[in-house]
Amino acid sequence: MLKRFVTRLPLGLLCLTGVSASGPQTSVVQVFDQRGLPVEGAVIEIPPPPGSTRAVTFPWRNAMAQRNQTFVPGTLIVPQGSSVAFPNLDTVRHSIYSFSKPARFQIELYGRDQTRSQRFPITGTVALGCNIHDKMRGYIRVVSTPYAAATDLNGRGQIDGLAPGTHRVTVWHPRLRGSGNETVQTLTIASGNPARLTIELR
Repeated sequence: MLKRFVTRLPLGLLCLTGVSASGPQTSVVQVFDQRGLPVEGAVIEIPPPPGSTRAVTFPWRNAMAQRNQTFVPGTLIVPQGSSVAFPNLDTVRHSIYSFSKPARFQIELYGRDQTRSQRFPITGTVALGCNIHDKMRGYIRVVSTPYAAATDLNGRGQIDGLAPGTHRVTVWHPRLRGSGNETVQTLTIASGNPARLTIELR
C-alpha cells in the first residue's frame, strides 16, 4: 500500500558547509534536484564518533500532528526508543497506520483535539498513512545519532556539534530509489574550510 509513495528523483546535489575554526561546529546542508530546485524532507545523518556520550536529543518535539488532512511535519526525526504524539488538529477523525518494518501498527479512529501516541524502538524509516484519507502521508525517521537533520523548503538542514574530520553521511529521501531509499557517502570537514559533497540520486 505504501510502496506507491516511492517515485523517481533523477539527480540530486548535496552541499555541506562547515562553519567553525577548530572544535565542534555547525554544518549547513543543502539538497537540490536535477533541475537545481531545493529538495524538502531529505534526512541527513552522521553517526557519533567512537566513545561519544552525547545524548540523542533534538530541539523539536516528538510530535506529528494532523492538520488540514496533512501530517505536520511531513518528515519527523526522533531518537530511538521515543514515543511520538499524534495530536488531531482537524475537524475530522483520523486513523494512523504503518506497514514499515521498524514499526507495524494501527491507531484506531480518533477525533479533534484528541491525541494518540506510539513508541518507536527500532531505527529506520516509518511511512505513515491514514485509513480514511488516502492522500495523507508522513515519515518518521528513527535514529541513534544526535547528528541528524531534515531539510526545509529551501533544501537546507543544520547539524550542530560536528568536529573536523572524515564522517560517514547517510542521506534518506522518500523519492530516492535504492535500498531503504538512502545512500551513504563520506565527507571530510576541515577546520575553517567549507566541506562539499556531491551525490547522484536516481
